[in-house]
Amino acid sequence: MSTPEERLGALGLAIPPVPEPLATYVPFRIAGDMLYVSGQGPRMADGSYQVGRLGFDTTVEEGYEAARLTGLHLLAVARLAVGDLSRIEAVVKLFGMVNAEANFADQPKVINGCSDLLVEVLGDAGRHARSAIGMGSLPNRMIVEIEAIFQIRKP
Repeated sequence: MSTPEERLGALGLAIPPVPEPLATYVPFRIAGDMLYVSGQGPRMADGSYQVGRLGFDTTVEEGYEAARLTGLHLLAVARLAVGDLSRIEAVVKLFGMVNAEANFADQPKVINGCSDLLVEVLGDAGRHARSAIGMGSLPNRMIVEIEAIFQIRKP
């Protein structure tokens, strides 16, 4: 059986560095065997975010890719928190927010980008409960923001 890191490599993906928080919060908090990861966005290598508004200037496909990139950032924070992605027992819950016009109704299709990535990398442990909702705006005009709750194994 391959590890999450090996599956990332096979997909041609790399875990990005974890940026410093933009405000007064921590990137994660561990409580017992639960890891709570603060909301992450589609931050690119140059530090900027993928920006846009679904139903206005951004397509569902672009939103999907932004959510997929955001999933990599969630995994980056999880790895920082626990040292090894193999310690993830389960992705318990995702809360996905989509920067969207009021009449946009495909939030689940957008957040699937993150969900699909987590299943590709973590296998069955990546399957999760989820919310996908539209927001009137998001910080830095980013396309999506997603937070996650993971169950973790002891080292």
